[in-house]
Amino acid sequence: MSPVQKIAPTQSAAAVVAAVKAADGAAIPVLDGDEWDQSPYLPALSIVEAATAVFAGHQVRELAHSAADDLAATTSEIVRVACLARLERKRLLCVVTGIPGAGKTLAGLTAVHHPELRRPDGSAAAVFLSGNGPLVRVVRTALARDVARLHGRRKEAARQVSTFVQNVHQFLGEYGVKHPDRAPPEHVVVFDEAQRAWSAQQMDRKKGVATSEPAMMLNVMERCPGWSVVVAVVGGGQEIHTGEGGLSEWGKAIAERSAQWEVVASPEAMSGGPSLAGQRLFEAAIGPAIQVTTSKHLHLRTNVRSFRAQVVGQWVNSVLEGDSARARSLLSYMAEFPIAMTRHLSSARSWLSAHGGRETWAGGMGLVARSGALRHRAHGLELSSGFRRGYPFEEWFLASNRDIRASSRLEVAATEFECQGLELDWIGVCWGDDLVPDQGGGGWQTRRLVGNRWTVVGDPSARQLLLNKYRVLLTRARRGMIVWVPKGDPSDPTRDPDRLDRTAEFLKSCGIPEVVDG
Repeated sequence: MSPVQKIAPTQSAAAVVAAVKAADGAAIPVLDGDEWDQSPYLPALSIVEAATAVFAGHQVRELAHSAADDLAATTSEIVRVACLARLERKRLLCVVTGIPGAGKTLAGLTAVHHPELRRPDGSAAAVFLSGNGPLVRVVRTALARDVARLHGRRKEAARQVSTFVQNVHQFLGEYGVKHPDRAPPEHVVVFDEAQRAWSAQQMDRKKGVATSEPAMMLNVMERCPGWSVVVAVVGGGQEIHTGEGGLSEWGKAIAERSAQWEVVASPEAMSGGPSLAGQRLFEAAIGPAIQVTTSKHLHLRTNVRSFRAQVVGQWVNSVLEGDSARARSLLSYMAEFPIAMTRHLSSARSWLSAHGGRETWAGGMGLVARSGALRHRAHGLELSSGFRRGYPFEEWFLASNRDIRASSRLEVAATEFECQGLELDWIGVCWGDDLVPDQGGGGWQTRRLVGNRWTVVGDPSARQLLLNKYRVLLTRARRGMIVWVPKGDPSDPTRDPDRLDRTAEFLKSCGIPEVVDG
């Protein structure tokens, strides 16, 4: 194989001629131009790039790289289940699972806009719903800008894309609360990140209706004449808000109306596999009244967010479980996914710039931090909501590094609420004082800043939410990441150096090499 050559534009013709002569001399087979031209385009796209392509009419097989054939199979299975429900006049709950970065959202987006799920007049009979407000806004903004760039008329472009991705809370507010007798026009809904659906208690607090979002969604879709399908797209360990019911909330809703609905689910959803952090659709044994069919095609096992590392999710799970030995062994399989650690924010910025600094487009690199790690303020990173209103996360994700609001400027860190479901090529994870190793080892101490001091978070559900938030931060990178652990300050009790040193030592024991220059 010849080395890569750098040439000036005026030298391109001569370089091509030289390459052809060299290939002829080495008896290299001639490339079939027509075959090359007709071959599929197989990049690993970000969700924003993929959504833009789907909106333009491409299908998932054209979008995913060659190692992600199961993505196309999952999309086809979702469409098959929907067509079966339409043909046999059934109501089906379809549960899709997958590892972090496997393309669950992309599969749902593509299925919704599949030709088989269109009405005779060409309109969509399906809708994609997400409770992730930042994801909805970023995707809509990206689509509107793309349409406006091609056709002008920005307001018209925004109107065109407004139904491509909808907010699930607004959808349920319309058909479940405001108009509880009205049926939606779509027979198929894809509920992205369905594990984050609100529990009955959260719905009571937010909407004054003591019905969980899964139960309400089934109620709404039962009004569709003849048939309906709810596709619940589920990721494990991704619940980050209080009141998010988890996968089992869907099982409870089905158990309450088993005569109305059948279930088609991935085996992982039934058994509670690693990708779901042990969660199951049904917490207890199910009776004969509940009809369940499993399909292996409804589980996505290949990471398409980062084609360089298929074990990143397992490594993150090991870190958050406090299992440094397993994390260290997994790191040996991630040679093409660089991970580093530093005690200096300046070093983290330099590392990111060295890896992604030449990329001027959106999605190149950025800093992420837990919203509760408020003592990053001492290092110039402000995480309060009031400050962040001046930095719209649409611009953070979509602007090039010529814009001071862009992620690649490395001035503003996105929180777990803003980056969940989205990704950048290179990530700098800012580790906070809110998650530190126990002094005895073998676990994590979860903490919350109250006034001028940290308090220990003892409630199991609150502890799990905090761990999930770090899981989100640690799985946002497509190509590699660096973790910054501050050094602390002996004169500041809220930035205890000993605790932060323990964090750094634990991460190093997980196999992460340290960048030492400050």
